[in-house]
Amino acid sequence: MPLIRISMRRGRPASEPSAIVDGVYRALRETFEVPENDLFALIHQHEGDEFVYNANYFGFARSDALVIIQITVNNSRGVTQKKALFAKIAENLRREPGLRPDDIFINLIETARENWSFGAGIAQYV
Repeated sequence: MPLIRISMRRGRPASEPSAIVDGVYRALRETFEVPENDLFALIHQHEGDEFVYNANYFGFARSDALVIIQITVNNSRGVTQKKALFAKIAENLRREPGLRPDDIFINLIETARENWSFGAGIAQYV
């Protein structure tokens, strides 16, 4: 059910994108009870002039290692679960691949269950 989009600058170590996907997916499984094998992720790598952000917004010290993670999910979780997800993603990505917490930006997009089709033009949730 979640759709993960990860954006970052080009030129990162080759193992980093898959480590980020893994860390986000493990956090979703643990905090949002996402089923095993429910993994759909897109990785977008941008040239420097295509990846624009404010380095200090909200008092953070972002670097060129910034990773923007956008996750589309069903609108069925409360604030407590969302906070747990954000914290677990940051913890996982700090450990592997070693991202600084200031370089982890997360955005959730919530949608109704009927807005998903996993194939064959069928709305599997309705």
